[in-house]
Amino acid sequence: MSQYSAQRTLGVRVELIRQVRRRRTAVAFAIVIALPVVVVLAVLFGPSSGSSGLADGDLDVFGLMASGPWNFALSGLFFSSAFLLVILAAMFLGDTVASEASWGTMRYLLVAPVPRRRFLFVKMVVGLLLTCAVLVVLVITSFLLGLAAFGSGTLESPLSGTLGAGDSSVRLAIVAGYIAITLLVPAGIAFLASVSTDVPLGAVGAAVVTVIFTNILDAIDALGSLREFLPANYAQAWADALGPVIKWDQMATGLVYNVGVFVLLVGIAVLRFDRKDILS
Repeated sequence: MSQYSAQRTLGVRVELIRQVRRRRTAVAFAIVIALPVVVVLAVLFGPSSGSSGLADGDLDVFGLMASGPWNFALSGLFFSSAFLLVILAAMFLGDTVASEASWGTMRYLLVAPVPRRRFLFVKMVVGLLLTCAVLVVLVITSFLLGLAAFGSGTLESPLSGTLGAGDSSVRLAIVAGYIAITLLVPAGIAFLASVSTDVPLGAVGAAVVTVIFTNILDAIDALGSLREFLPANYAQAWADALGPVIKWDQMATGLVYNVGVFVLLVGIAVLRFDRKDILS
């Protein structure tokens, strides 16, 4: 008889396969694939197809979206990062634990026995992997559609002009990576809510509402330096990757902030789950 090992229970691969097979995962990936398709059709055949019409002040990302695949992928990240990707990150992390409770399967997993902290660790890792996966799929889909629709032109930065192919790839990777980091805060909020409720939609909704609320607060200038404690304050630090020279200061601060808040939220979630009575 083989000796029991906690590391051999509920592996990441097993949980990842379970989550990938769920309908909500398929819907999430379908959305991030469909979105750039709709946008490219609107740009090519919409009533305003002859003009940029989507400028965003000094950071005119939308106005340059038809310049080539790198610009189209960048614009896809820009208009998805504020809401769509936040919802998907909240769904993958908020639904993960609460869904087991709502199905009544959590207590059976823990009796198996799967250690509580391993259970949370695997759920968190799989949720983060799926969040990164939808981000990568969005970038790849947008890039390929941009290549087919607008040619192979390299990145035209609104802050530094036209960049070479290698530099374009590096800048786009940095932007995508930083946006992935900013999703840690809504993911952490959703994960904490997920261990606190048996209602998956409640956990997802709590994270989304919290992010919207902090975005509103960040828009209030009267709060002054207090806005430095809000996640929205660091949300667009990736713009420093589009200048003539990449500036790392704000992105480094944003990295420390988002990772720090995520670790804090996950730590609270673990302590809460350690003391929770599992009834479902």
